[in-house]
Amino acid sequence: MTMLCLKAGNLLSTKPFHLHFPVPKHQLSPFFPSFKPSSSASRSQIRMSSSSTSPQTIEHIVLLKVKENTDPAKVNTMVHSLNRLISLDSVLHLTAGALYRTKSSPIPFTHMLHSRYSSKENLSAYALHPTHVQVVQESILPICDDIMAVDWVTDDLSGGDSLVPPSGSAMRLTFLKLKEGLGDEVKDEILGVIKGIKDTFGGIDHISCGENFSPARAKGYSIASLAVFRGLSELEAVDSAKELANLEKAKVRDYLESVMVLDYVVSSSSV
Repeated sequence: MTMLCLKAGNLLSTKPFHLHFPVPKHQLSPFFPSFKPSSSASRSQIRMSSSSTSPQTIEHIVLLKVKENTDPAKVNTMVHSLNRLISLDSVLHLTAGALYRTKSSPIPFTHMLHSRYSSKENLSAYALHPTHVQVVQESILPICDDIMAVDWVTDDLSGGDSLVPPSGSAMRLTFLKLKEGLGDEVKDEILGVIKGIKDTFGGIDHISCGENFSPARAKGYSIASLAVFRGLSELEAVDSAKELANLEKAKVRDYLESVMVLDYVVSSSSV
């Protein structure tokens, strides 16, 4: 499976970034990158190395729509199995669970996975790992009837704690589908507006955004952003500032064909 990104409540969109991430031969790989089982000590070394030597982070988001009337026990097994993938060496951060709220989406997604990697190679390794493939085949595909994945490169994380949102953090994911024929200048303008949201709204710990480099699995959404808030109250405060939010949206709305906005809360069981 593949990956996906978000942004604070009222984000924008851009056109597909043509960084062609090699698609693994296994069809399931686009949604979940690869890894090798590892000890917590080795994962710590990866995190420390990544934050000190790599200025970029790979974001991977997967949206899942669980079939109606699915046995809750099977849903819990899926979520638990996904969260256990944090043990893989290549994973810097991973959280999976039910979405808190769908503010805007043509597809009623129910669950989400968000993970981070220090390179595209590590994401690919995670996708191909036998443990990951087993989770997809046994726990995801039998109970989900729609899946979307988005991957992008961000250079807006400083490393350390920002790589791992703490329990209770609220995330807003925003995906943008741009109108056809827009150039790089428009893309840069949209990304600039997204990055400026942190200075406009309080309560945001960090914002990650970029162009999706796995277009085949993103249903046409090419710009993704992920805004991490300290908690739900800070996220709700952004929604209450409607006039300011509308002002931000007005800067890019003429470029957009569709916008998807989803909220998620990091639980203690997923960190």
